[in-house]
Amino acid sequence: MLREINFDGLIGPSHNYAGLSLGNLASARNAGGRSFPRAAARQGIEKMRANLRLGLLQGVFMPQARPNHAWLDSMGTTVQDAEPRLLANALSASSMWAANAATVSPAPDTMDGRCHLSVANLMTMPHRSHEWPGTLAQLKIAFADPNFVIHGPIPAPFGDEGAANHMRLCAEHGAPGVEVFVYGVAGGPFPVRQHIEASQAIARHHGVRDPLFVAQSEAAIAAGAFHNDVVAVANEQVLFAHELAFEDQQRFYAQLRARLPNVDIVEVPDSRVSLADAIQSYLFNAQLVTLPEGGMALILPSEAQENIRVWTWLQELIARNGPIRRLIPVNVRQSMANGGGPACLRLRVVCDPATVDPRFLVDEAKLDAFANVVAQYWPEHIDPSQLNEPEFWHEIETARTALLKAADLEVLSPPLQPA
Repeated sequence: MLREINFDGLIGPSHNYAGLSLGNLASARNAGGRSFPRAAARQGIEKMRANLRLGLLQGVFMPQARPNHAWLDSMGTTVQDAEPRLLANALSASSMWAANAATVSPAPDTMDGRCHLSVANLMTMPHRSHEWPGTLAQLKIAFADPNFVIHGPIPAPFGDEGAANHMRLCAEHGAPGVEVFVYGVAGGPFPVRQHIEASQAIARHHGVRDPLFVAQSEAAIAAGAFHNDVVAVANEQVLFAHELAFEDQQRFYAQLRARLPNVDIVEVPDSRVSLADAIQSYLFNAQLVTLPEGGMALILPSEAQENIRVWTWLQELIARNGPIRRLIPVNVRQSMANGGGPACLRLRVVCDPATVDPRFLVDEAKLDAFANVVAQYWPEHIDPSQLNEPEFWHEIETARTALLKAADLEVLSPPLQPA
């Protein structure tokens, strides 16, 4: 009964372009621009709806409380008195990128036969470092069944950014897999976000039988691939990666083949698609999914279709009749403008769907209800000057409260204090 479920972060009403993420080129490029939270949330909902129509299982996580009053209090200030940069950090809607919510080891991979989830500490970036208490609260509700084990964050100073730096390869989702933990060593002008010590600690906590630790290439991080999922994605027996994704690519491939002889490695040559093109188009920040009728599909940002070098190579890939059979472009432009593609928006969990709290699973009717809340309450646009306006704070708090009511998750309404 084990199936893969994609849990998407519903994009919150405070979605704005403050340019807080060092090393994220799109975030820096659009800093200070006008954002469109209503359109952003609608785009995310439509992506979830499209996945349902493909026959995939779909889950959701709620946006977190913003501004984060508890975090500002821990910094010795208030929403009224905080200096602009600190206030922007407290208003970030970045929990929408659920790939950074946690690292997941499904039951077939673990020594105790349970699915383990470790909430990511996200300590490298101030605007994300205060997400984990809100994320942990949702994980504990969604996965309260005894088939799951929920772990708290890895302590500082070891940075952990969740499933964006973790891949799982296997014969099929319900079979034992090879878990690949990707970490950074050096990133040139940008900070390394995933530390090997954090990855090793998570593997120990989860009881992963045979973890594989792989260094992300310095060239990729320096080019703007701040997470591994910007240059590589895996699904079942397929690894889809850029030629320059890993520091010692051939050694990694040999280790992977030794553990999973039937692995199918689809490598994109740098001579055909440069790192710059891969990062601009978010070619690899795609959802690589197994379709119910067989074969795999890449759910890509529409920007990949607009890059002629990327799209030409992808057309050649499909023509080979290999494991990846379909290309499905989706519009997530508001997320992309802040540096997150389709893969950033989702956390993959392989489990029995009957063991998940049904409030976190969606169907068309539930998505319709969420879309109605978004249409009524989400701001149409946010300009940087609005971030310090009390009317704006009240508007986004009211919007989130309405969504939690529609989701029957009002238990998440009280301000969340760090554990």
